[in-house]
Amino acid sequence: MAGNRIALWFSAAALAAGLGWFVWQRMEPPPVRVAVATVERTMVQRLVANTRAGTVKACRQADLSPGVGGQIATLPVKKGDRVQPGDLLVEVWNKDLAAQKRLAESQVAAAAARSSALLRQAELSRREADRVKQLKASGSVSVEALDQANTRAAVDQSQHSAAVADEEVNRDRLRLLDAELERTRLLAPFAGIVAEVNGELNEYVTPSPPGIPTPPIVILLDTSCFYVSAPIDEVDAAAIAVDMPATITLDAFAERRFPGQVRRIDPYVLDREKQARTVEVEVSFSVPGDSERLLAGYSADVEIVTDSREQVPAVPTQAVLDGGKRVLVFDRKAGRLQNRAITTGLGNWQLTEVTSGLAAGEQVVISTDRPGVADKALAEIEAAP
Repeated sequence: MAGNRIALWFSAAALAAGLGWFVWQRMEPPPVRVAVATVERTMVQRLVANTRAGTVKACRQADLSPGVGGQIATLPVKKGDRVQPGDLLVEVWNKDLAAQKRLAESQVAAAAARSSALLRQAELSRREADRVKQLKASGSVSVEALDQANTRAAVDQSQHSAAVADEEVNRDRLRLLDAELERTRLLAPFAGIVAEVNGELNEYVTPSPPGIPTPPIVILLDTSCFYVSAPIDEVDAAAIAVDMPATITLDAFAERRFPGQVRRIDPYVLDREKQARTVEVEVSFSVPGDSERLLAGYSADVEIVTDSREQVPAVPTQAVLDGGKRVLVFDRKAGRLQNRAITTGLGNWQLTEVTSGLAAGEQVVISTDRPGVADKALAEIEAAP
């Protein structure tokens, strides 16, 4: 009798345990599908990026206008033309100055001829005075004759000196007219391409009044060299130094990444209304051939490497939670997720260095925003696409 009760008790206990296991299995949610990444040793960089789109600029750009106002008489270039140093870009009407220059050249020639004639006269008078001096020594001429000869030689020498000075005055006048003529001609200061021409033949141009800028007649670009000017937040600017490596990306070239280098940092902070305070940083292209197909004005972004470490454990930054304090690790044996406290080092928006808490080969969850992804949750790895 007692044996039957014990058997019945064991049967009831087994039935209750089986029923409890069945209910527990029914109540626990199914495994959540997660995407994971494996902890690997790789290079991690600390990066600084621009806050707003940067701009591709030519290394040299000249906004050019004639030095004087007047009517455009010659305009031999048009937009898109390539020019060499010294090529004529614009010439303002200057026939009056050209005529004055021809007159000045004639005056210089006349003054030079007169100076040459007076030089010969002075030399002749000096030789005559020397002969009279020799005759005076032998008593053949009087003192008065010698005095007259010396005076005539001195006068002729003075006249020659005056003619030389007059010739130099005429040459100075000619140089002045050359300078005035030069102001009417706009010459290319360097080899480049004409980006803009703001003028037509026979139009009048006027110099900019003080404090009132006017559009340049010609904009010249040196397209053999380009760089990117990008605004960097003042908080990040202190970490940047000249010659730091950088990466340049351009919307016009899709996913292509150009190696670059910091070439200049503005020595002041820009404070613009309704915008963050920024520092303009210039980044040059490290490979000369990379700039062959560029156009000034392209929008660009830069990533400047301020620090770098190689062969350190790292995980995707999207896997790091609570400001770098923990990750969710996938336990393959248990098929569950578990919280893991970590400490981090360098990082960017792609990778974060893990200095402790994880070992190479472990898997961390990167799909942390999915419903059901939590500590101790059942999980299974989704198939890679």
